[in-house]
Amino acid sequence: MSSQGSLTGSLPPLVEPAAELSNEEVARYSRHLIIPDVGMDGQKRLKNAKVLVIGAGGLGSPTLLYLAAAGIGTIGIVEFDIVDESNLQRQVIHGQSDIGRPKAESARDSILEINPYVTVNIHDQRLEPEGAIELFSQYDLILDGTDNFATRYLVNDAAVLAHKPYVWGSIYRFEGQASVFWEDAPDGRGINYRDLYPQAPPPGMVPSCAEGGVLGILCASIGSIMGTEAIKLICGIGEPLLGRLMVYDALDMTYRTIKIRKDPEGERIAGLIDYDDFCGVVSNEASDAAAGSTLTAVELKQKIDAGEKLAIIDVREPVEWDIVRIEGATLIPKGEILSGEGLAKVPQDRPTVLYCKTGIRSAEALAALKRAGFADATHLQGGVTAWANQVDKTLPVY
Repeated sequence: MSSQGSLTGSLPPLVEPAAELSNEEVARYSRHLIIPDVGMDGQKRLKNAKVLVIGAGGLGSPTLLYLAAAGIGTIGIVEFDIVDESNLQRQVIHGQSDIGRPKAESARDSILEINPYVTVNIHDQRLEPEGAIELFSQYDLILDGTDNFATRYLVNDAAVLAHKPYVWGSIYRFEGQASVFWEDAPDGRGINYRDLYPQAPPPGMVPSCAEGGVLGILCASIGSIMGTEAIKLICGIGEPLLGRLMVYDALDMTYRTIKIRKDPEGERIAGLIDYDDFCGVVSNEASDAAAGSTLTAVELKQKIDAGEKLAIIDVREPVEWDIVRIEGATLIPKGEILSGEGLAKVPQDRPTVLYCKTGIRSAEALAALKRAGFADATHLQGGVTAWANQVDKTLPVY
């Protein structure tokens, strides 16, 4: 990442203005209309804009709320998940009464409560390569706030092939990032997500928010940046984050900007691929280790009830151990197992069963144990979450 030249400044407006604003819309958007850089013309562009938001979760929530309040005429929501109680710590578009509802429907209702002049299109589905380009072609701008690399690369490639700009954001613990990507930018500074991240990180290196946690209010900071960039692009005002990466550290309360250049060795995106295979949920070694060495929660319970002597090892972090654990387990974090430091703590006189939160980290740790000679080691499919849902329902799920 480095400077890519002197191309800076505003881009042409992304959307033509609508024909008119009603008296009610003039009253609603009056604080926009008296800003010279927005005015009637800019507000009409917002009204005419069609924006597709991928995900109605942590980043999608504040972004959707403020885009709706700003007067975006058509908002599309791609979301297949349902509202869970653990979402409410950060996903402010949903409420207590929405638990169990499809997130897309909950988000739609919140949007219409804020602004009845918005048209909401629900795409209650997982974004897949099949149909992604056609879907993107129906909108002017794409916003991606998803938390997995497979979807991020899919959004990028589909946006490139659909010739659409998109705004991207990510969050983890106390840090967030945001940028704008547009391969076909009209001023020649085209760039896409692969110029920033040519390859996905190795499986397990970058935990998701579900695995590593996120400060809920961080979503508001990054979501507001994403929404701001969308409005700037639609109206053709200000300097977008195209070719720049914004990095926010909530603990230090600092924002810094890193310039991104076009990767001269980057391959042209010719079509969509299998993104789960490209990114990998777990490494090939972990997948191979888990094959034939995986227990379900029910199977583990049966072994325990039968009196089998097992070494049940929890490979999560101490803060997770404090939340919930399987009775009789021993904590040896995955990092200690991968470094070799924790291997001496693993009993060798009985079979080992590893578990984590959902089964991803335990598969990686299982591969390390197999390499160290623990041939009969296994891991728990679905982790402690599956145990709490299927065996001991008195345990909390996080």
